Amino acid sequence: MGEDGSVTSAPQRPDGPTPTPRLIATDLDGTLLRDDKSVSLRTVAALAAAEEAGIEVFFVTGRPARWMDVVSDHVHGHGLAICANGAAVVDLHAGREFVEVRALPRATALTVVETLRAAAPGTSFAVEMTTGINYEPLYPPFFQDPGAHVATAEKLLEEEADDTSAPVLKLLAHHAELAPDEFLALARSAAGAYASITRSSPTALLEISGLGVSKASTLELCCAERGIAPAEVVAFGDMPNDVEMLRWAGTSYAMGNAHPDVIAAASGRTVANNEDGVAVVIERILADRAAQQR
Repeated sequence: MGEDGSVTSAPQRPDGPTPTPRLIATDLDGTLLRDDKSVSLRTVAALAAAEEAGIEVFFVTGRPARWMDVVSDHVHGHGLAICANGAAVVDLHAGREFVEVRALPRATALTVVETLRAAAPGTSFAVEMTTGINYEPLYPPFFQDPGAHVATAEKLLEEEADDTSAPVLKLLAHHAELAPDEFLALARSAAGAYASITRSSPTALLEISGLGVSKASTLELCCAERGIAPAEVVAFGDMPNDVEMLRWAGTSYAMGNAHPDVIAAASGRTVANNEDGVAVVIERILADRAAQQR
């Protein structure tokens, strides 16, 4: 169920004909994946058909590289994925090897920690690095990462802070009492001059990247390397961390379960993730293309 109610009827097309894209960019959780974190057989088939038709597919997610196993078998061609909200490009064909990293400077992260502690007392933090995640004692524990170090954010960010340190991909900030959008607005007002701040969780959990780092900006770099213009991209998303990407792409779809800000940003709307909304649109794109070629 989306934050404003699910759409389960036919997708709403953007104005005008649906173009045949050169690249499809899709978020994972709440978008390509069903709520049980599976990729449906219909979606697997649609992704394969798109690649067979010469349309590149990029997974663009807030997930870290180590959580990409769920889609690793469904990446064709280039094998690349954009992770950590644009902070990393990884090669899923090469064991999730980092191809590019757009790090959050540790000094900046420390400034954000100090600023948010003052603006929202009770905030707890985690530090996502290329080597894994570490977090504060009061931060909700990551049971998927049993090897994490637990210490204050200040200590985690200052430890071994030299040229050999693992790059920081993003800082995560959690608040147990504030509403999610209230926390996001407060954090952007207080610390938005230092870093890019967004969210993808239904809880008050913020994701903080280097200034200017987003799904959109990294996707733009990847597309520029391929000579692909925004007008040749179709993008899908469901949460605030997708908004910039949906605005950047020439054609974009909010999922039926999407946050209101995502619906406002997208040029079209498809059905919910549990109804294979991404696959529905891909199938229509390919059907339209086949009809045009007759």
